[in-house]
Parts: sequence; C-alpha cells; structure tokens
Amino acid sequence: MRGVFLDALTMKLEELDTSALHNSLDHWDFHDTTSSAQTAERIADAQVVITNKVVLNREILAQAQQLKLICVCATGTNNIDLEAALEFGIPVRNVQGYAGASVPQHTLALILALASRWHLYHQEVMAGQWSQSDVFCLLDHPVVELSGKTLGIIGYGELGRKVARLGEALEMRVLIAESSSGKKQGNRVPLAQLQAESDVISLHCPLTEQTKKLIDRNFLAAVKPGALIVNTARGGLVDEDALAESLRSGKLGGAALDVLSEEPPPASHPLLNKDIPNLIITPHNAWISRESRQRLLDGVVENIRSWKQETSHRSPKK
Repeated sequence: MRGVFLDALTMKLEELDTSALHNSLDHWDFHDTTSSAQTAERIADAQVVITNKVVLNREILAQAQQLKLICVCATGTNNIDLEAALEFGIPVRNVQGYAGASVPQHTLALILALASRWHLYHQEVMAGQWSQSDVFCLLDHPVVELSGKTLGIIGYGELGRKVARLGEALEMRVLIAESSSGKKQGNRVPLAQLQAESDVISLHCPLTEQTKKLIDRNFLAAVKPGALIVNTARGGLVDEDALAESLRSGKLGGAALDVLSEEPPPASHPLLNKDIPNLIITPHNAWISRESRQRLLDGVVENIRSWKQETSHRSPKK
C-alpha cells in the first residue's frame, strides 16, 4: 500500500519521530511542497494521501482511482472537497486537539506583548536609544496592567477555554461571547456587551459564513476605545482593511495576528504596511512547537491505523 505526503515541509519532519508513520504503510513518497498542477499526478497511484494545505478538489479526486483515504495534517478540512470525497467513497480524517498547549501559549504571549509593548522597547534598545537615554529606563510606550482588565473570548472550544483560564490566572475578568449559532448558554454574554466591556478580545472561533469578517468596521466601531484584539484562529475572521484603519485612527489600542486571509501574504497586503501602529503579526506559527507537531503526526498515524483496522474487519462486497 502506497502513501503520499504532499506538503511535508509544513511539518519539518526531520525534527520529529517519524518511525510510526514510515511503518504505517508499505511505501511512502514525501514531497516538500506540491503545486495544483502537480497534485493529480502525485496521487494517481496512492491509496493514502496526507495533505496539510494542498487542495484536493472534485476534479483531482475524480482522477485518483486508487485513493482510499485522505488524511488532513491539520484540524481544518476546507482544502478538501468533502462532498466529492463522500460521493467517491473516500473517507477524510483530520486531527483535533494537538495544539491545545501551543496555541494558548502563543495567544498569551501576544496579549502580553501588546500590553507590555516589549517588542517596541526591544527595537529601541537595539537601535541604541537606551544607551543614549538620560535616565535609567525608557518610557515612550504606555504599558497596561492586565490585572483587573476584561478579557473577551469569542469561540469557547478547547482553545478558548484554555485562554480564558490563562486570563483568570492574570486576575482578568473573563467574558464569553454567545455562540454565533444563536444557542443560549448561561455563562455567555451578547456580543454587544463583550465589545463594550472588553479590554482584550481574543478570537478562537471557526471560520463560517456567520463569522466571516466578523471583525469589520461596525464591530471595531463598537469596541471599547483602546481595546486590544488577538487572532490566532482564522485570518478570514477579520476585515483587514478595517483593522488597519482602526489602528491608524487610534480607536484600537493594538492588534496581534497569527493568521491572515491569504498565506503567505503578498507584499502588498494591507497589514504589512510599516505605518500601522502597535500591530504584531506572526507567520501562522502558534501551533508549531515540536511537541505540537509530534502530536499532530501521531494523530495522522492513528487515523491511518484505525482506518486499516476498520477496512480489515469489513466483509468483502458481494
């Protein structure tokens, strides 16, 4: 049985224990990256395909006559035509929960950076401004104490819950937004209340038709002046032009993003302009700790193992 990993470079496999993956099938082909023009040919004879972000659409799946299993090396499956996969009888397995420590840690680091402005002070130190200072410290950027402030969480799954607990450890008051599905839950507050009262808003919700560009001009106009926004969920949750405007105007106190709507972003991306104040962008690496990547890889292997077990127990078709 042959497997193909289409974008292995996204995992930096040389840092991980890959023995279980290699032993899961008879043969593996590993490709650092795969373009849309290369995909059909590379999976033509494969029974199992692993993809992180390579798109498997209906046209490509229709040509993959040998394909028996798609393993998404991620949680999101938006790069797979799930309807076509179901129609062709190809199960799609993703991995959940692998970044439960890494993403909350990164989220907290971004919140702390926005509040303490350490990144700006570090730049000034390296530029020689501390060495030239008349006093023993630099005080050019206002620092905010998070203790006593309000943390608003939008999206209260595993990651949102962990970030909420980190906020509580910092003695922050935590508000949880009502679900976009409209389902009423006792510990949730209306989005309007969260906007008005939160000093920090952290996004942990999925990207759906209801949440697409949730953070738009109307949302930003309604937030507390000087509020901080952190997004380690999906880039499409944010209207990036509106965010840039709000930061330039001073209405928003700062923003930190680990995800953008287009990745990697073009040089002309509206948030890559150097004139935007107190904006931190990290390159979609909240999840990339070695431990997190190992759990993800182990999850892929477990998906292959369980699928093989299921198919071996199935009686042959008559």
